[in-house]
Amino acid sequence: MQHPYTPYAAEVVDRIQESRSVFTLRLRFCDPQVQARYRFAPGQFNMVYLYGVGEVAISIVSDPEDEQLLDHTIRAVGRVTRGLAELKPGDRLGIRGPFGRGWPLTAAEGSDVLLVTGGLGCAPLVSVINYIMRRRRRYGRLTVMQGVKHSDDLIFRGRLERWRNVPNTQLILAADQAAPLWPWHVGYVTELLGDIQIAPKHTHAMMCGPEGMMRVVIRELEQRALPDDAMFLSMERNMQCAVGHCGHCQYGGRFVCKDGPVFPYSEVKELFGVKGL
Repeated sequence: MQHPYTPYAAEVVDRIQESRSVFTLRLRFCDPQVQARYRFAPGQFNMVYLYGVGEVAISIVSDPEDEQLLDHTIRAVGRVTRGLAELKPGDRLGIRGPFGRGWPLTAAEGSDVLLVTGGLGCAPLVSVINYIMRRRRRYGRLTVMQGVKHSDDLIFRGRLERWRNVPNTQLILAADQAAPLWPWHVGYVTELLGDIQIAPKHTHAMMCGPEGMMRVVIRELEQRALPDDAMFLSMERNMQCAVGHCGHCQYGGRFVCKDGPVFPYSEVKELFGVKGL
């Protein structure tokens, strides 16, 4: 694409309200040539620019082979995201990207895949699920574990129902607090790790969400002999430039925006969980 600091104009094609505070914007570049050239890998992100307000890093959740639309799922929590929440079909915003390193989906072909997410941490992994579902025969058993603070926070409910019925796929949901008739586990999703099957030599684990949750998952997987280089995590930091210049997302000697956001655990093992990093 063009200079990494210059956004391209994109139009909102559709807006989907996923939950009380979470929504998805479906976008299309205004310039058809830009749309035709744009390519990304699952796990990468864009800098989404709201004109006159600012920009924010948002994961791409659509499939890379969808050359017509670009989906971003967003939680309205700050000035920019609350402004994005007010956009309607036909409105315009700016897109810089894609940036960063994505998930190792080519390397994972032929193996089982374990996905563990917490909260809106599911958004960076939705692209993985979409990718695998469209290419289901390339992968072994798919286990998706998702935890939310409250059952009302669960998003992508329609997709979850469809994924549940796909052969060789296991879906496990948990909520710290649950509304009446919640059919899944009440408590932390990590409490259910002992219930899943793992073939240590044939599994890739990918996780995203609160770092405390990911530490628990890593400890459990280490005890079950999953190699460090078979575990991958998507890190969240304050990414403002997306090209490693501003330093806000520095993580030891690395930059989350440029060297991540997806890291093999083997690369960050010595830093992960260290306060202040």
